[in-house]
Amino acid sequence: MPKFSANLGFLWPRLMLHDRIDSAAKAGFKAIELHWPYDMAPDRVREHCARLGLELLGINTPLGDVAKGDFGLGAVPGREADFERVFANCVDWARLAGASAIHTMAGVVAPEDRPKARATFIANLRRAAESAPDMTLLLEGINQRDKPGYFYSTIHEKAEIIAEVGAPNVKIMFDVYHVGISEGDIFKRLEKYLPLIGHVQIAAVPSRAEPDEGEIAYAHVFAELDRLGYSGWVGCEYKPRGDTDDGMRWVRSLGVTL
Repeated sequence: MPKFSANLGFLWPRLMLHDRIDSAAKAGFKAIELHWPYDMAPDRVREHCARLGLELLGINTPLGDVAKGDFGLGAVPGREADFERVFANCVDWARLAGASAIHTMAGVVAPEDRPKARATFIANLRRAAESAPDMTLLLEGINQRDKPGYFYSTIHEKAEIIAEVGAPNVKIMFDVYHVGISEGDIFKRLEKYLPLIGHVQIAAVPSRAEPDEGEIAYAHVFAELDRLGYSGWVGCEYKPRGDTDDGMRWVRSLGVTL
């Protein structure tokens, strides 16, 4: 059975971050991952996790100027200086908090800018990977239904970019939800891209709720990860149907051990 982490970007959404961390530990999780935790001091997060016996896995790079439509900056032409600045701040926060991975967000780009955006992302990733060799940089495609215009949504696009970047610390974030919405054929893609996968995330398809409903039979996904020898964490990045603690019934129904 894989080991599971709580993604506190979505779980216990009504609580402050320090209370979400407490709730994750109380629920039995041994690790957490965060979205944009920058309002909380990193040393405080580190101390909080250490006291509770939690491992902090990763965080996201800042979105940029959300009011202007930013959703990440890594692949946005003309924003290279902005990306370099926010990435440096992100790495500093991650190191102080004890995180080991960074979801390096590409951003939304216009169709006519895609060739230039690809070159921009590759150049940015090369610099970022070299500047933070102690961090795993995770690339996650976001499906076009949830975020129209996001730079990429397929696994092979990420694999091609990783090959061009040529840095060992750039890996795929295999989010089963996004792959299921964008492409399907989960098992074949897991097997094909396993050597490049740095992290796995789960949520029901198509609802993005707890993984005990929808089109994906997650008990089989967990068994397949075991068969393939995946030794990393599986992040629970779902949006609870209601109360997060009530929704944790999926752990028992799927035979999961946290």
